Amino acid sequence: QVQLVESGGGLVQAGDSLRLSCAVSGRSFNSDFMGWFRQAPGKEREIIGGIWWNGGYTYYTGSLKGRSTISRDNAKTTVYLQMNSLKPEDTATYYCAAAAVFSTSVNGYEYWGQGTEVTVSS
Repeated sequence: QVQLVESGGGLVQAGDSLRLSCAVSGRSFNSDFMGWFRQAPGKEREIIGGIWWNGGYTYYTGSLKGRSTISRDNAKTTVYLQMNSLKPEDTATYYCAAAAVFSTSVNGYEYWGQGTEVTVSS
């Protein structure tokens, strides 16, 4: 069974950095792309970016572009989201998800983690 487990969230102050992790197990599934999403209270889930397992190429979008770095370990079992210069508007639940092919839509992802909360105080 495929499992995605996020960790690393918490309460930080504006300007701080945070690194989230997404541990992937049961990786017999046919996934080419790992995406990072976030969902703020009362808002829709939005994609932040992601990484291709093969080649390690990355994709970024939205307000975290330029303040975030997505990476994976060489064993291809963990994906990371490094976020810098955090702002109160970055407060959200952050999710990782696995897709067979690259997609910017939540509907394109087959597997999801449970999410990890990030709160940025001013």
